[in-house]
Amino acid sequence: MFEALSEQLEAAWKKLRGQDKLTPSNIQEALKVVRRALIDADVNVQVVREFIQGVEARAVGKEVIAGVRPDQQFIKVVYDELVQVMGTEQAPLMEAPEAPSIILMAGLQGTGKTTAAAKLALYLKKQDKKPLLVATDIYRPAAIDQLQTLGRQIQVPVFALGTDVNPVSIAEQGVAHARSEGYDWVIVDTAGRLQIDQDMMAELAQIKAAIQPQEVLLVVDAMTGQEAANLTRTFHEQIGITGAILTKLDGDSRGGAALSVRHISGQPIKFMGTGEKVEALQPFYPERMASRILGMGDVLTLVEKAQEAVDLADAERMQEKILRAQFDFTDFVQQLRLLKNMGSLGGFLKLIPGMNQIKPEQIQQAEKQLKRAEAMINSMTPMERQQPDILASSPSRRRRIARGSGHTEAEVQKLVQDFQQMRTMMQRMSMGGMPNMAATGMGSGRSARRKQQPKKRKGFGQL
Repeated sequence: MFEALSEQLEAAWKKLRGQDKLTPSNIQEALKVVRRALIDADVNVQVVREFIQGVEARAVGKEVIAGVRPDQQFIKVVYDELVQVMGTEQAPLMEAPEAPSIILMAGLQGTGKTTAAAKLALYLKKQDKKPLLVATDIYRPAAIDQLQTLGRQIQVPVFALGTDVNPVSIAEQGVAHARSEGYDWVIVDTAGRLQIDQDMMAELAQIKAAIQPQEVLLVVDAMTGQEAANLTRTFHEQIGITGAILTKLDGDSRGGAALSVRHISGQPIKFMGTGEKVEALQPFYPERMASRILGMGDVLTLVEKAQEAVDLADAERMQEKILRAQFDFTDFVQQLRLLKNMGSLGGFLKLIPGMNQIKPEQIQQAEKQLKRAEAMINSMTPMERQQPDILASSPSRRRRIARGSGHTEAEVQKLVQDFQQMRTMMQRMSMGGMPNMAATGMGSGRSARRKQQPKKRKGFGQL
């Protein structure tokens, strides 16, 4: 997401390099590029117009600060305007004075509303809250079954009365059940339609009036682009939403919905879905999203993901093994699985500043190399994983691993060599030193030797 937008915005900054200051004349070319980038990203036209006006008003007349180039100042102006458009700060869920707090889910069919309800329940559960899911979608085949399946997966109870009971009555009884059983939150999953119709709106209005929710969250598919703005406007005018959940932000969407929803409705984006897994729901931070759009990464989200996935004691043990050069193949596989738990490799890399230039095909190639490495490691004995050095001197072991993993002996040997170099480099970096270029295969001597050798697949140490 946002790759194309980020690339086009890069072109805008180049228009201002070499200037003394930002002026009404020299920012026009850059503004044209920004406008085109936003339109190509499927941002609502009204939002684009007002965004450009806001950037121009902020930028004109800014004197160059010592040590800060005009193009860098312009980036800061665009960043500030992006944050303003998306809501300035993260908006938390509104809670009732007395439990339970009630969330009413709304949206069209196919936006991922039922899955979003389960993701939200898991998010609340991780906050040490006690959530209850309520199934009121009696129209879509298997909708109740889907919610119950998701509920079992995340170990959150689902209140359901079947398909023969009025949805308003189900919602009322579900809230009453939550109140009597001491639940902290109630999340009411409602029916969607393939398009907006008055019957759906009337039913939503009746449920809202009956249960008086603290939150009415509209689930919006980020893939819909400008249509997301129209959908948001209609729901807000007829039902009155308090916020939105933006789903499918991990897909090939151009990102326009993220910039349009809040501006059109005046209500904040509260959460975003970043994958199909039930864990893939994050609070929406406008400043972090602006940083991602501008290709600056998102270190805070990266740290939060790591804190959630990494056990502190395990991290300390791993650090000790790295310092002693005892990091082995078992540790490597453990780190790979940890990375998988944090999401895709591509999603992980894009949170790191400076990694926005990595192409999708490069990420795919890196993921393939890691899978090959894992397959070879899985064919090793426990002793070989714990003592990688014994493989360097044993061709018979390498041949056995090659046969077991479906690779060549040369590829296994390359894996071992790359691993040894990586382990040495990690030890030096942990001790505050920089790795020797020749030792990591980056020196001129090794490069010269490589020219005389047949071309081989890259190992994971060259990613």
